[in-house]
Amino acid sequence: MTPDEIAQRAAVVAAARSWLGTPYHHHARVKGVGADCLTLLASVYAEAGVIPPVRIPEYSHQWHLHRSEELYLNGVLEHAREISGPPEPGDTVVWKFGRCYSHGAVVVVWPLVIHAYIGIGTVLEDAEKAGWLSHIGENTEDRGKPRPRKFFSCWGA
Repeated sequence: MTPDEIAQRAAVVAAARSWLGTPYHHHARVKGVGADCLTLLASVYAEAGVIPPVRIPEYSHQWHLHRSEELYLNGVLEHAREISGPPEPGDTVVWKFGRCYSHGAVVVVWPLVIHAYIGIGTVLEDAEKAGWLSHIGENTEDRGKPRPRKFFSCWGA
């Protein structure tokens, strides 16, 4: 990693941390007032100067339950490339919920991520210990398949 990349990654993590405690609000992107997982990612990476500001068209908060088109992934791929892992600080992780990949987070130090989720808001969470992120269904040793996830990076594209 170059010194510039290290600084950019640190800026992404710092920007994400500055959103902690922001309530969940569908399609909002006002720090301290409201964000969803998509608007959080767009805001954090733009605030850190890694990508230009992103215009996000209106979307239903349940689109992923009724459509199979990978809208979220396609948006991420406009600014990042898929990596095989492990992710580095400042990378993105995207999980499959419903019919397609539809929830994303900023990696702080894997498995710690910052994301916004309905009913929770913007939080720092261990993605491996959070059963709802790591598994489909109940998170017990004998139930629940691993939830599909993909990692992306804005660097090295």
